[in-house]
Amino acid sequence: MAKLLIPLPNTDFDPTEVAVPWQILRTRGHEIVFATPDGGAASADPIMVSGQGLGLLAGMLRADANGRAAHAALLGDTAFQRPLTYDALQPGDFAGLILPGGHAAGVRTYLESTRLQGFVAAMFAQDRPVGAICHGTLVAARSRDARGRSVLYGRRTTALTAQMELSAWWLTRAWMGDYYRTYPETVQAEVTRALARPGDFEVGPVSFRRDKPERLDLGLVVRDGNYLSARWPGDAHRFAEAFAALLTP
Repeated sequence: MAKLLIPLPNTDFDPTEVAVPWQILRTRGHEIVFATPDGGAASADPIMVSGQGLGLLAGMLRADANGRAAHAALLGDTAFQRPLTYDALQPGDFAGLILPGGHAAGVRTYLESTRLQGFVAAMFAQDRPVGAICHGTLVAARSRDARGRSVLYGRRTTALTAQMELSAWWLTRAWMGDYYRTYPETVQAEVTRALARPGDFEVGPVSFRRDKPERLDLGLVVRDGNYLSARWPGDAHRFAEAFAALLTP
C-alpha cells in the first residue's frame, strides 16, 4: 500500500477536508503521514468543529456529523500527533500527496510556505498523485515548475469557488468580519490566474449539499492525469474515493 503525505498548518485546518480523506484512505490500507511547519501537532479550526459563533448558520456551515466523527477519530492517530516538519520532507519518501484546506487566519503559514511549495513542485515533476481541495489548491497554484510557471499551468482544476466563498462571507460578515476571507482576492481568482486558460477552472454545478458515503454523487471532483481537485468539505468523500482510485495500479 502507498505512503501518503498530508501537510497541515499549525492551526485552523478544515477538519472535514483532512479527516475524511485520512479515514477513507486508512481503511484502504494506505499509510498517512502528516507534516506541520515546526513538527508540532496541528489543530483544526475550532469554529468548524463546534459551530460556535456561527449562530443559526452553524448547521449549514460547520463540519457535518460525518466530518466531526472522522475528526474525532483523527485526534487519536499517532501519526497525526507526531508530524514531520516541512524541512524534513523528501519527495522520494511518498507515493502521493493531499493538500487540504481551511480558511481561518492560521492556515496562511501553510498556504504561504515556500518550502512546502518546493516539495509540491517536486511531486508534480515526478508525476506522483496529488490531490487538492478548497484552499489547498492555492498551495499547488503557488508552486512553480522548472520554467517558473505554476504546476497547474496547462491543467484543469477546480477549487473553492468565488460564489461559495463570497456567500459564506456575506452571510456572516456582520458579526464575524472577514473570517471567511483568507485573502482579499478569492481562491478562484488566484487559481485561475495560474492557469493557461480561464476555462481550465471548472466551477461545477451550484450546490450547497454535502456528499456522504452513500451519496458520492453530491460531490464534485476534477481529474487531470495524476492531479485531482475538489471545491469544499462537501466534496470530501468523493474526493477521497477518487484519490484512492488514483493509487490503484
